Amino acid sequence: MAQEFVNSRIQPGKVVVFIKPTCPYCRQTQELLSQLPFKQGALEFVDITATSDTDKIQDYLQQITGARTVPRVFIGKECIGGCSDLTSMHQCGELLVRLKQIGALQ
Repeated sequence: MAQEFVNSRIQPGKVVVFIKPTCPYCRQTQELLSQLPFKQGALEFVDITATSDTDKIQDYLQQITGARTVPRVFIGKECIGGCSDLTSMHQCGELLVRLKQIGALQ
């Protein structure tokens, strides 16, 4: 169930962020990404607390990314890490390059 929940959302050409709404780092990640000109449907925030499998989802994220903390940010099929990783990528200009490479921006 958790594996299917996660894998069904991670897709090429899309940015998916697994979040918990109460997490300040998740909110910071949402704010940063929401400022960028994404194509319709190319950015998705997935609230893992909206399911009864939150722990199992985090366990599976640990398996595939090496960490169970949120946010977990996927650019296409690749996990780039969490909030600090995303912020670093944005500050050095790499984030926009990667988003253009996967065709996620308008």
